[in-house]
Amino acid sequence: MFGAVLLFVLLPVFAGNVRAEDLISEGVYIGEMDLGGMTMKEARQMVNAEVKKLSQTPVTITMGEHQASSTYGDLGLTWTNQGIMKEIGLLGTTGNILDRYKKQKDLQNSNVHYSLKYTLNAQAERALVESLAQYNTEPVSCGIYMGDDGMLHPDGGSDGVTLNVETTLATLNEYLMDYQPVAKEIPAEVSYSQAEINPELVENMNSVLGSATTDYSSSSAARAQNIWNATNKINGTLLMPGEAFSVTAAAVPFTAENGYEKAPSYEAGQVVESYGGGICQVSTTLYNALLKAEMDIYERSNHTMTVSYVEPSKDAAIAEGIMDLVFANNKDTPVYIYGSAYYGTLNFKILGVETRPENRTLEFYSEVTGRQDMSQATTLVPRYDQNAGYLVQTQTAHEGLSAVLWKNIYIDGVLQDTIQVNSSYYQPTAAVFEVGVASANPQKQAALISAVASNSLSAVQTAMAMPETAETESETQQGQQAPPSP
Repeated sequence: MFGAVLLFVLLPVFAGNVRAEDLISEGVYIGEMDLGGMTMKEARQMVNAEVKKLSQTPVTITMGEHQASSTYGDLGLTWTNQGIMKEIGLLGTTGNILDRYKKQKDLQNSNVHYSLKYTLNAQAERALVESLAQYNTEPVSCGIYMGDDGMLHPDGGSDGVTLNVETTLATLNEYLMDYQPVAKEIPAEVSYSQAEINPELVENMNSVLGSATTDYSSSSAARAQNIWNATNKINGTLLMPGEAFSVTAAAVPFTAENGYEKAPSYEAGQVVESYGGGICQVSTTLYNALLKAEMDIYERSNHTMTVSYVEPSKDAAIAEGIMDLVFANNKDTPVYIYGSAYYGTLNFKILGVETRPENRTLEFYSEVTGRQDMSQATTLVPRYDQNAGYLVQTQTAHEGLSAVLWKNIYIDGVLQDTIQVNSSYYQPTAAVFEVGVASANPQKQAALISAVASNSLSAVQTAMAMPETAETESETQQGQQAPPSP
């Protein structure tokens, strides 16, 4: 009788056909899920619903404005410890009545917690991460412009971006290992690479490595136009380390279509009118700026005759196919060439990153090593289209001259070294006069032609004094008759 009562007390009454031993004991949990009192089928349904919910949870990896999305399920989510369900089913449901009762009481007093264990497909995870590699970008160099403040500024450009697959994969796993059904957004691990020309570099390129200025205010309008035109073709040049630059290549062709006008220029020791006359002042001014910047000069030629805007051996002549100014950037960083030609002042600056010591200074000086006086030398040119009396000087005399350019290097104001930069020879040229030889007097014309041929300016002047109209023979005879008798 007592055993029957005890059995009735120990075993609760259940509706339907479910036996007590078929129910999961109270105090059994999987995660936050309370499985107590459930049938195994109900418990499996609940757990499977939880696994499904997790499988459908979105997973997104972001890389800047780009993203790659998936779900736990697409990443191969697998519930690996499904054997716990069998274990749970046996808790408090095996043994005799007293054993089951004791175990169930123990579970009520000390709950048992299980957790679901998962695994992901490593290949699927890697594929998701690597799909972002399509958004890798190469660095893009920024442009450079001279601002109104006289400083260089960057324009545009961007860093290169490269996906770090392995570190992103590790981060992804770290985020996913909590296996919670909460949407995941994971930032990709990337590395950045700067372009060769980047904003930081441009900001550091504002040191003036060398500058030079010459005056062209006395030039004709045509010559001033040529100087302005050639300067603009060089202004804004960015020269990379090791890169060479040819002034002639930048300035040609010397044609009206390329913005040039006819102006005086040197050719074979003479002053002639040619398209681009005056551009040698551009190359010369640039040359002096390059010297101060200590750039490598590959090619430089002096003029055939001396020029007025710089000292001897500080000039640099250019002539298409004959003479050129060629130089190279010998720095470890780019240099920017700024040139301006306004209101009769021509200026060039070489801008870049200054690496030379502040206590190091330079001096360039010209030494004339020989002279040939031409102040009294003349060259006469007959002009048959000009009447006698036309005498015009078309070219001044230029002394013959040899010169050397020296470079002094000082440290804290103390001379350390003297280096010869170049040597130059300027050919002597006489003053050129055009002489009109056309005359109605054959004797006068012949005398003028003879004087020009003998290159005698005094003989030209004497011939010019002859009468313009020749005397006739009858006039001569009449002048010789005796006066009439009183």
